[in-house]
Amino acid sequence: MTLRLRPLQLSDKDAAINAHDAMLHEDFTFLTGWRPDDEWAHYVQSRHEIARSTEISDELVPGTLLMAVVNDTLVGRASVRFALNDWLGWHAGHIGYGVLREHRRQGHASEILRQSIIIARAHGVDRVLVTCRNDNLASAMVIEKCGGVLERVVPASADDVAFRRYWID
Repeated sequence: MTLRLRPLQLSDKDAAINAHDAMLHEDFTFLTGWRPDDEWAHYVQSRHEIARSTEISDELVPGTLLMAVVNDTLVGRASVRFALNDWLGWHAGHIGYGVLREHRRQGHASEILRQSIIIARAHGVDRVLVTCRNDNLASAMVIEKCGGVLERVVPASADDVAFRRYWID
Protein backbone atom coordinates (compact mmCIF):
# COMPACT_ATOMS: atom_id res chain seq x y z
CA MET A 1 0.00 0.00 0.00
CA THR A 2 1.89 3.01 -1.32
CA LEU A 3 0.71 6.51 -0.53
CA ARG A 4 0.94 8.97 -3.39
CA LEU A 5 0.49 12.75 -3.37
CA ARG A 6 -1.06 14.13 -6.52
CA PRO A 7 -2.84 17.30 -7.66
CA LEU A 8 -6.57 17.63 -7.18
CA GLN A 9 -8.56 16.22 -10.12
CA LEU A 10 -12.07 16.65 -11.46
CA SER A 11 -12.77 13.01 -10.55
CA ASP A 12 -12.04 13.77 -6.86
CA LYS A 13 -15.23 15.77 -6.44
CA ASP A 14 -17.35 13.41 -4.30
CA ALA A 15 -14.51 12.01 -2.18
CA ALA A 16 -12.93 15.42 -1.61
CA ILE A 17 -16.18 17.15 -0.67
CA ASN A 18 -17.06 14.28 1.68
CA ALA A 19 -13.59 14.58 3.25
CA HIS A 20 -14.04 18.34 3.56
CA ASP A 21 -17.37 17.93 5.34
CA ALA A 22 -15.99 15.23 7.66
CA MET A 23 -12.92 17.26 8.61
CA LEU A 24 -14.94 20.41 9.32
CA HIS A 25 -16.25 18.60 12.41
CA GLU A 26 -12.63 18.54 13.61
CA ASP A 27 -12.12 22.24 12.80
CA PHE A 28 -9.88 21.36 9.83
CA THR A 29 -10.32 22.78 6.33
CA PHE A 30 -9.68 19.96 3.87
CA LEU A 31 -10.34 21.95 0.68
CA THR A 32 -8.60 25.27 1.18
CA GLY A 33 -10.49 28.16 -0.34
CA TRP A 34 -13.50 26.05 -1.36
CA ARG A 35 -17.09 27.11 -0.81
CA PRO A 36 -20.13 24.85 -1.29
CA ASP A 37 -21.47 27.12 -4.04
CA ASP A 38 -18.24 26.86 -6.08
CA GLU A 39 -18.39 25.05 -9.39
CA TRP A 40 -16.06 22.07 -8.95
CA ALA A 41 -14.23 22.49 -12.27
CA HIS A 42 -13.55 26.15 -11.47
CA TYR A 43 -12.26 25.28 -8.01
CA VAL A 44 -9.90 22.60 -9.39
CA GLN A 45 -8.63 25.02 -12.04
CA SER A 46 -8.06 27.72 -9.42
CA ARG A 47 -5.90 25.33 -7.38
CA HIS A 48 -3.76 24.59 -10.45
CA GLU A 49 -3.37 28.32 -11.13
CA ILE A 50 -2.24 28.98 -7.56
CA ALA A 51 0.42 26.29 -7.99
CA ARG A 52 1.83 28.23 -10.96
CA SER A 53 1.51 31.66 -9.34
CA THR A 54 4.37 33.75 -8.01
CA GLU A 55 2.23 36.39 -6.26
CA ILE A 56 2.17 36.73 -2.49
CA SER A 57 -0.77 38.49 -0.85
CA ASP A 58 -2.65 38.45 2.44
CA GLU A 59 -4.98 35.81 0.99
CA LEU A 60 -2.82 33.67 -1.31
CA VAL A 61 0.72 32.45 -1.76
CA PRO A 62 2.22 30.14 -4.38
CA GLY A 63 1.60 26.57 -3.39
CA THR A 64 -0.21 23.38 -4.19
CA LEU A 65 -3.08 21.39 -2.75
CA LEU A 66 -2.32 17.68 -3.07
CA MET A 67 -4.53 14.69 -2.48
CA ALA A 68 -3.04 11.75 -0.57
CA VAL A 69 -4.27 8.51 -2.12
CA VAL A 70 -3.65 4.86 -1.38
CA ASN A 71 -4.93 2.37 -3.95
CA ASP A 72 -7.18 5.09 -5.44
CA THR A 73 -8.71 5.83 -2.02
CA LEU A 74 -8.46 9.38 -0.72
CA VAL A 75 -6.89 9.19 2.75
CA GLY A 76 -5.80 12.78 3.34
CA ARG A 77 -4.28 15.88 1.82
CA ALA A 78 -1.36 18.25 1.96
CA SER A 79 -1.02 21.97 1.31
CA VAL A 80 2.53 22.79 0.35
CA ARG A 81 3.29 26.50 0.23
CA PHE A 82 6.36 27.66 -1.67
CA ALA A 83 6.37 31.11 -0.03
CA LEU A 84 4.80 32.60 3.09
CA ASN A 85 2.92 35.79 3.85
CA ASP A 86 3.00 37.28 7.36
CA TRP A 87 0.12 35.19 8.72
CA LEU A 88 1.35 31.88 7.29
CA GLY A 89 4.89 32.70 8.39
CA TRP A 90 3.73 32.86 11.98
CA HIS A 91 0.75 30.50 12.25
CA ALA A 92 0.73 27.82 9.56
CA GLY A 93 4.07 27.42 7.85
CA HIS A 94 4.99 25.80 4.56
CA ILE A 95 3.08 22.55 4.99
CA GLY A 96 -0.36 21.72 6.27
CA TYR A 97 -1.60 18.16 6.20
CA GLY A 98 -4.52 16.09 7.39
CA VAL A 99 -5.57 12.46 7.41
CA LEU A 100 -9.19 11.33 7.46
CA ARG A 101 -10.15 9.73 10.78
CA GLU A 102 -10.71 6.24 9.34
CA HIS A 103 -7.20 6.23 7.82
CA ARG A 104 -5.22 7.37 10.87
CA ARG A 105 -2.60 5.36 12.76
CA GLN A 106 -1.37 3.73 9.56
CA GLY A 107 1.67 5.93 8.94
CA HIS A 108 -0.08 8.12 6.36
CA ALA A 109 0.59 11.43 8.13
CA SER A 110 4.32 10.75 8.30
CA GLU A 111 4.42 9.80 4.64
CA ILE A 112 2.37 12.84 3.60
CA LEU A 113 4.74 15.13 5.50
CA ARG A 114 7.85 13.33 4.19
CA GLN A 115 6.73 13.71 0.57
CA SER A 116 5.57 17.29 1.16
CA ILE A 117 9.03 18.26 2.44
CA ILE A 118 10.56 16.92 -0.78
CA ILE A 119 8.07 18.93 -2.85
CA ALA A 120 8.74 22.11 -0.85
CA ARG A 121 12.49 21.70 -1.30
CA ALA A 122 12.02 21.12 -5.05
CA HIS A 123 10.36 24.56 -5.15
CA GLY A 124 13.21 26.32 -3.37
CA VAL A 125 12.16 26.06 0.27
CA ASP A 126 15.37 25.19 2.12
CA ARG A 127 14.11 25.55 5.66
CA VAL A 128 10.56 24.23 6.15
CA LEU A 129 8.23 25.63 8.81
CA VAL A 130 5.49 23.29 10.08
CA THR A 131 3.09 24.06 12.91
CA CYS A 132 0.49 22.13 14.87
CA ARG A 133 -1.85 22.79 17.74
CA ASN A 134 -0.12 22.32 21.07
CA ASP A 135 -2.68 19.68 22.10
CA ASN A 136 -2.19 17.64 18.90
CA LEU A 137 0.47 15.29 20.20
CA ALA A 138 0.07 12.88 17.28
CA SER A 139 0.95 15.64 14.82
CA ALA A 140 3.85 16.81 16.99
CA MET A 141 5.23 13.25 16.93
CA VAL A 142 4.88 13.11 13.13
CA ILE A 143 6.68 16.41 12.68
CA GLU A 144 9.50 15.34 15.02
CA LYS A 145 9.77 11.97 13.24
CA CYS A 146 10.27 13.87 9.97
CA GLY A 147 13.08 15.98 11.42
CA GLY A 148 11.17 18.85 12.96
CA VAL A 149 12.97 20.78 15.68
CA LEU A 150 10.71 22.66 18.06
CA GLU A 151 11.34 26.40 17.93
CA ARG A 152 8.73 27.30 20.55
CA VAL A 153 5.24 26.77 21.85
CA VAL A 154 3.18 29.89 21.21
CA PRO A 155 0.71 30.48 24.06
CA ALA A 156 -2.99 30.78 23.31
CA SER A 157 -4.28 34.25 22.58
CA ALA A 158 -7.78 35.67 22.52
CA ASP A 159 -8.18 34.75 18.84
CA ASP A 160 -6.02 31.60 18.59
CA VAL A 161 -5.13 28.36 20.37
CA ALA A 162 -1.66 27.49 21.62
CA PHE A 163 0.46 26.02 18.84
CA ARG A 164 3.92 24.60 18.23
CA ARG A 165 6.36 25.92 15.63
CA TYR A 166 8.83 23.45 14.13
CA TRP A 167 11.66 23.91 11.63
CA ILE A 168 12.94 21.18 9.35
CA ASP A 169 16.40 21.84 7.84
